[in-house]
Amino acid sequence: MKPTRDPSGICPIARECGACSAIDVPYDQQLTRKQRIVADLFYDIAGSDSSLPPIVGMEDPFRYRNKIASPFAPGRPAKPRGESKGKKVPPRREILCGMYAAGTHRIIPVQSCPVEHPSGRRIVNAVRAVMQRYGVEPYDEDAGTGFMRHCVVRVGHESGEVLVTLVTNGREFPGGRNFARELVKRCPEITTVVQNVNARATNAILGTEEHTLFGPGFILDTLCGLSFRISSHSFYQVNGVQTEVLYRTAIEETHLGGAGGANRPITVMDAYCGTGTIGLVAAASAENVQVIGVDNVESAIRDARQNAAHNGIGNAEFVVDDAGAFMRRYADEGRSLDVLLMDPPRAGSSPEFLEAACALKPQRIVYISCDPETQARDAKYLRKRGYRLDSLRLVDMFPHTDHIETVVLMSRKDT
Repeated sequence: MKPTRDPSGICPIARECGACSAIDVPYDQQLTRKQRIVADLFYDIAGSDSSLPPIVGMEDPFRYRNKIASPFAPGRPAKPRGESKGKKVPPRREILCGMYAAGTHRIIPVQSCPVEHPSGRRIVNAVRAVMQRYGVEPYDEDAGTGFMRHCVVRVGHESGEVLVTLVTNGREFPGGRNFARELVKRCPEITTVVQNVNARATNAILGTEEHTLFGPGFILDTLCGLSFRISSHSFYQVNGVQTEVLYRTAIEETHLGGAGGANRPITVMDAYCGTGTIGLVAAASAENVQVIGVDNVESAIRDARQNAAHNGIGNAEFVVDDAGAFMRRYADEGRSLDVLLMDPPRAGSSPEFLEAACALKPQRIVYISCDPETQARDAKYLRKRGYRLDSLRLVDMFPHTDHIETVVLMSRKDT
């Protein structure tokens, strides 16, 4: 889509950053383009786009990102700081923080971002100021030296609680608690500060070791009426407003209230369940629903179990396992499944997973995707294995970008 206005009027670094590739396009035109892309991808499965419900956009498509991450790096030497007791004080280097330029690790300084929560970037800049006060050196990616690598800020969608994760190139953080207290003094909305240790030469932001410097080490937030505990490693959607729309759309597509009659238990499997968000929303939606959440990340399952207990939900269990292997065993045991909820990574599902799903023969499959191209590919596979596409719905989770979130309902042709 051709730009229709100068992006610098909305964001001065839009061209360098490149993250919001469509910020120079009116929002209604962005939505129309995304609708057309999905309609074209699913044309040979769903036919004409005349029956495709309109994509659900945002009333205010700005300031929606509740997770903000910023790298730190050394800049040019600062100006000399004068003399102390007759000795020249060596200049400290500037501390760069902001965003990486598109396709590079060159940091673009950022004071504010039109799609980030207003508190997030202000807190990142406050971390930089406290680093300068305490003489904390930024990480030099090329040399592997320096201490502070990243700052990650998470803001609760409804609670407003704020988690700040300081990613360091080593465990020892002299004065770390004083650093955290100074940061909270400057930004009182912060409710907890965590040090995450990542001393590896890697592009991954977070390491595995953590220490709480201030507060409980996690935040709580409300989503679809449930309370969720969010730590630095928790998967939690960055757009709370549209996540509620997406999850409620997916739960509507399961038709749990009318599945098999109110007296028969309904079994729902939440594959790729992560911390259990959508599975718990499903469990809370009907009394006769039994949810089984499966994920191969142990820490995510631990969070899911804590979230279930925290919300008093007893009709959901969570298992550490490969979802495909779990479904194959489930089928071999002669057990049945009413609904399969799946929200795979951007690459879509593997053939092994889809084969296992077809062997289990759930009556309905509700497939949430952040990449409609791989979703369309998987939907074609399922159609060949006895499923029909009943509905396709779109949610705009990331305004001003090319990303599209879709929910597909497929049911067995013999149902």
